[in-house]
Amino acid sequence: QVQLVESGGGSVQAGGSLRLSCAASGRIFSSYLLGWFRHAPGKQREFVAAVGWSGALAYYADSVKGRFTCSRDNAKNTAILQMNSLKPEDTAIYYCVVGQTSMFYTTPEYWNNWGQGTQVTVSS
Repeated sequence: QVQLVESGGGSVQAGGSLRLSCAASGRIFSSYLLGWFRHAPGKQREFVAAVGWSGALAYYADSVKGRFTCSRDNAKNTAILQMNSLKPEDTAIYYCVVGQTSMFYTTPEYWNNWGQGTQVTVSS
């Protein structure tokens, strides 16, 4: 079991940037794939990005590709989601997730552990 705690959310104007952090504790962090999902009011949870065990491979939703960067530091048991050129439609609660899978699944049921989430609000 891995415990996850997100931080770094907040309010920003469109075009701005935010940096979300995810701190992990528990079982060996490096043995899990790591991902980010978001949940906006009235919408289903949406895959944002994922990064492989070593951090060398990453995968992004089309909606954030080129604007968001997902990375991890296994030595520090942390992960980062750098979000640039934010848009109002990026407003959501963002969740850090880990999964004991070998593929970058984009649906929530494949991800075993979720953090409590952090709110990101982008105003126009």
